Amino acid sequence: MQSGVLRVLRATAASWWRHRELRRTDHTALAQRHERQIVLRDLGYLKQAASLPNAHVICGEGGTFLHLGWTTVSTFAPIERFPLAALAVARGTPFIDIRPISDVIAFANLPCVARDGSLDPEHSGAGKCVSLTTYIDMVEELGAKIANDPRSRRST
Repeated sequence: MQSGVLRVLRATAASWWRHRELRRTDHTALAQRHERQIVLRDLGYLKQAASLPNAHVICGEGGTFLHLGWTTVSTFAPIERFPLAALAVARGTPFIDIRPISDVIAFANLPCVARDGSLDPEHSGAGKCVSLTTYIDMVEELGAKIANDPRSRRST
């Protein structure tokens, strides 16, 4: 799978308009250097997505977000047009598709996912953070679709 991942990341980096323009103006070495940096950055994101307990991908009408603790990588496009997020999901990162949710007010009032995995039981109200599995329970009740569900990995 690693060679497939690299192939996708390289193709994505090479397709950026800035890199195409550098190649067009005979700055190929600079374009290649930028592309290598982008591929290495994205490989780091994939490594974080695989190792962080609350890492997840969420896709809604406003775009796709790859949440990696204190870092978020996003685009206005759906997951089908965001190769980095699609690779993370293909490698097992939980995916929450909120596009089917019709009650946007209820969704907006949900707590956020704890960034670092720690929870403060005393904290409540606006800005409250919950575990990823609790969040998935909440969004699923609103109609979200879940892939790579981390709840099925829990021991009972």
